[in-house]
This record gives sequence, structure tokens and C-alpha cells, in this order.
Amino acid sequence: MGSPVYLCRENFGKTGRKRSLVATSPVRSDIDYRTILYLYHRFQNTNTLEITAEFIQKNIDRARKGDQKAFNFLLDHYWNDIYGFQLIRTKNENDAEDITIQTFSRAFDRIATFDNSYSFKTWLITISKNIHLDLLRKRKSSLFHSTSQEDDTVYDVPDDTPSAEDNLIYEQNLAQLKRFIKKLKPHYQDVINMRYFRELSYQEIAAELDEPLNNVKVKLLRAKKLLAEIIHKSKNV
Repeated sequence: MGSPVYLCRENFGKTGRKRSLVATSPVRSDIDYRTILYLYHRFQNTNTLEITAEFIQKNIDRARKGDQKAFNFLLDHYWNDIYGFQLIRTKNENDAEDITIQTFSRAFDRIATFDNSYSFKTWLITISKNIHLDLLRKRKSSLFHSTSQEDDTVYDVPDDTPSAEDNLIYEQNLAQLKRFIKKLKPHYQDVINMRYFRELSYQEIAAELDEPLNNVKVKLLRAKKLLAEIIHKSKNV
């Protein structure tokens, strides 16, 4: 009961950014259950949630207005579709994952242009095809640098509102959290460590990784989801 449980940035971040929260909160047996129950329902097969076309459209409309939860829903709901599609095309897990991240990055940047008369999934797949073709062209020729002007755009995926995953991460014991993070793929470990331990801004992470800002935001959203799933599973062991 005497050991710290809640892991906030105040516990391990830059000393210059410490705030006034108490770092030695006692163990609470009730607070995690609501969060875990929420995550349990969120991470179940989407069929059990009876997600309708109307519900998806509502989230697309909300995402157009910059709603963070709507972006998270669309990323979670369509991730496996796009990743699976690219895994078949590329036959390479790393390429498929990178293309999927770039797909959502570009889609969220252009979501205002999405035509509702088309399927959102089809739109995402079309974007991913174009990104894959760009990747192939870049690999086939070292004479041309085919980075498009859009890659230099300042993207606008919302990121300021703490999510359920953020709250769950902050509540973990530091040593235990580090063990959970080590279960992630290296590139997801990197963005989690940069954001939560080194407290880098999204712009600082993008500069260090030499990646577009929106790629970093999408990658971090995905990393937080995977980390929350690992935490969730550990509670059921």
C-alpha cells in the first residue's frame, strides 16, 4: 500500500516540467475496473459492438470537425483491413505497417475531401495503394527524389485530449510499465519512450525520427492502443 502506483509525467519526466500532483498515491482497487471494462468492449471484435454504417458515418463527420475520439475509432476500426491488404501486397510486415501508418496519416489530413458517396474503407485502400506505388517507384530508382509536396504539409490529427489509453498508461507502476513497453515492436517502443519518458512534443519526435508530423501522431495512437491491450490482458491473468 505504501508504494507509488500512479505514473504521471511528474514522476519521470523532465524536472523542469514537474507539476503539483502527488507521486505517492495509495493503491486503489476500484479505479481500474471502469477503465478496463471500457477497453475490453473497445478492443473486442467489432461485430460484437454492432457497428453500423450510420455509426461509422457519424464518426467520419465528427473526425472532420477534429474530434479525437472519432479519429481513434476510425483508426482502430479500419487498421486490420488496411494492414491485411498491404501485408498481402508487400509480403513484408514492416512495409505493411509503415504503409498503413502513412495511409491513416494522409487520410486524416484529407478527411475533409472524403466523398460520402464512396466507402470509407475503399477510400483508405485507394490511398494505401498509391502510397505503396510511391514506395516501389522510390526503390526502383535512385535518380529521383519523389517526396511529394503533401509530405511537407503541417498535418492536423488531434492530439491534445487525454484518451482512455493515456489515463491507463499514467496509472501504471513505472517498473511494470517498462516491462509492458518492452513487449511492443521497437518503433512503437521508441515513440512511447519519447512521448511519455522524455516528454518530447510531437514536433520534436517528428524531427528526431525524420518523419512527417502526422505519421508520428498516428504511430503514437497505434502504440498506445497496443500498450493498453497489453495492460488489459495482464489484468486478466
